[in-house]
Amino acid sequence: MNRNLLIALVIVIVAAALATAVLLAKPSEKPSPITPGETSTTPSTGVETKPKPKAKVLVLFDVGGRGDLSFNDMAWLGAERAARELGVEVKYSTPRSQADMQPLLERLSKTGEYDVIILVGFLWTDPLNKTADKFPQQKYALIDATTGVVRENEIDILFREQECAALIGVLAAGIADKIMQVEGETGPIKIGAVAGMDIPPLWKFHIGYLFGAKYYELKTGKKVELLWTYTGTFTDTQKGYRAAWDLLQKGAKVLYGLAGLTHVGMFDAVREWNEKGYGIAFAIGQDASQEWYDPYHIILSGAKRVDVAVYTAIRNVVEGNWEGGIHTLGLKEGGVGIWDLEGVKWFAQLAYETGRLKDLTPEEVVKIVKEQREKWIPQEAWKIMEELKEKIMKGEIVFKTPKSHDEYIAIIKELEKGNLNAALEKGSIS
Repeated sequence: MNRNLLIALVIVIVAAALATAVLLAKPSEKPSPITPGETSTTPSTGVETKPKPKAKVLVLFDVGGRGDLSFNDMAWLGAERAARELGVEVKYSTPRSQADMQPLLERLSKTGEYDVIILVGFLWTDPLNKTADKFPQQKYALIDATTGVVRENEIDILFREQECAALIGVLAAGIADKIMQVEGETGPIKIGAVAGMDIPPLWKFHIGYLFGAKYYELKTGKKVELLWTYTGTFTDTQKGYRAAWDLLQKGAKVLYGLAGLTHVGMFDAVREWNEKGYGIAFAIGQDASQEWYDPYHIILSGAKRVDVAVYTAIRNVVEGNWEGGIHTLGLKEGGVGIWDLEGVKWFAQLAYETGRLKDLTPEEVVKIVKEQREKWIPQEAWKIMEELKEKIMKGEIVFKTPKSHDEYIAIIKELEKGNLNAALEKGSIS
């Protein structure tokens, strides 16, 4: 991928926090709609004073760091919002490698400088387990993972990724079904995913995505196959491109990006596949709304509100509501979902304001995405998706969270056979 384009993409996300606040009152409430351009003003006294911050916060990204257009960048958004709205001081750091994570965390914990240290991502699990008990006065918030140990000085904020991915799976199957009808193809409906590392959050995405695909199969009687690949990285766009090209050659019509910066390469492969006339294919983004990057070929994006999790952890410190343990965010809490057209426009507006959308306006991006969704997502797929969403929202079905890799693989094998109930902790699908 062109270096200048990568820098440009990073600038778009950086501009996000400067342009707006991502609103959420508390974790049990659904996030308010995102609105660009929010500002606040205070009367000038002629003398500038810098109020003492209500808390000092350190955010430690995973080894991928900023610029992934999804996970780490969304964490940054949440922290920047906390800085503006809650009056906290925020600092950021990225470890040089996985081997550097534990020494870095211990070194920073020793300073006693921070009211809370935010750890972004699963890779911080082991370093935190080796550090947290040494510094009982230091508060830690682990985002999107759990150490499996309940501590007073640690909160773990998890997402119910299966809920988001299940909805995406239904719609992806519906899109692929429509493409096959248009192209006159027969045989199984094939969808794919370009994933990052083989880690628990991705296990949950895999389970949910396959569940949604098989739910579509159950409701329509049409065979659906999922082609899933782990790239082993969240930072290599070329690996994402090659993995995507392989899946497209194997017949996948829709590819779901679950690899951070790596799946930007997937976006490029999907666009090239279409432009070279090899067939019709679409991409689906994740975490932030990524449709603006290529609105003609990125038809949907799953929402994983890492920003909400980070903001919530910081707010709990500021308001004195800290309570150690595990907290989860799903559809009901507004922590996961699918970006609607309002979200698509918000992120497109950021791209426009920074000069990245040279040939399109935000309104045109929304118009293109809307037209693509109306053309390629069948109403039957929307109906099936809404039916599944209602079951999840009402708590009629609850997904299992696998406790080991073996359990994860066992669930996947059962889902591939069409046994949807293998993925459920509560409720059943008949």
